[in-house]
Amino acid sequence: MNFLKCSLLSLALALISCSSAGKGEQQAETLADTIPTMNFNADTAYAYIKAQVDFGPRTPGSEGHNRCGDWLVATMNRLGADTVFVQEATLTAYNGDQLPARNIIARYNGDHDTKRVLILAHWDTRPWADQETDESARKQPVIGANDGASGVAVAMEIARQLQQTRADVGVDILLTDCEDYGRLEGWGNSDDTWCLGTQYFLASNFYAPDSLPAYGILLDMVGAQGAKFHREYTSHRLAPRIVDKVWTQARKSGYEARFPNELGGGVVDDHQFVNKAGIPCIDIIESLNDETRTFHPSWHTLRDNLDVIDPATLKAVGQVVTDVIYNEPA
Repeated sequence: MNFLKCSLLSLALALISCSSAGKGEQQAETLADTIPTMNFNADTAYAYIKAQVDFGPRTPGSEGHNRCGDWLVATMNRLGADTVFVQEATLTAYNGDQLPARNIIARYNGDHDTKRVLILAHWDTRPWADQETDESARKQPVIGANDGASGVAVAMEIARQLQQTRADVGVDILLTDCEDYGRLEGWGNSDDTWCLGTQYFLASNFYAPDSLPAYGILLDMVGAQGAKFHREYTSHRLAPRIVDKVWTQARKSGYEARFPNELGGGVVDDHQFVNKAGIPCIDIIESLNDETRTFHPSWHTLRDNLDVIDPATLKAVGQVVTDVIYNEPA
């Protein structure tokens, strides 16, 4: 993903629009006050992160990428999905590299065509540690414990919960490929170089126009120590009702401190393209770190390893999203 430096005017307008969030929160109050006793297991999510990291960097076309993709498909089948679809394609990166891609879609409650929720995360990792200060280190691939594996792990633990207890709505879990192969330079003209797997998925017409999910939640970089999740700017602009729903649930679930009801930075990420396809989608992502004012300091560095992961962060995000799903009326 890439970080957007929003203009002061845009931020001012967004802050003004935050004053209208009360209406959205009032709508979100339809969520039940009593949370179902679904206990998101952060230790299991952490184990899923470690399993991914143990494959090494998951750069498209690498051995680690191939082996991890096989493991993800097998594990999602074991986690009781009604159906696991695998989309395979060769995608062209901005620099001409040919990327063997696999999108993995696990469908739960497949007969719930009237209302579905989409949970997505990217499973590939950045080929270059371009945020390293040492120029020679920038050519090395990122291990992606937080940037990639954490979102996938939370989605997988949610899948395990769905296997144990059926929700009242359908849930599609989409693990996207080739998200992190984009071009950092040329902001404003490089958006389409990111999220190639998601763009392919949406262009494949997996969903008929009359059977789109009610909304989507993207999980990206959701495992770092001390992370807080502000209302990401693009989510707030394109899908404010879903932001209200999730941040209201965070308060009810006891994680208000982890989900400040304040505007964060804007991010080029998978949710941007999902919204273009007509599915209101938000991004749960650390976009206003206390130190960097953007992402976690390990972003696109060799330090993005298991040392940055905190099960307490995984618990906060996973429990909130789980509570959203299990409180969603059919």
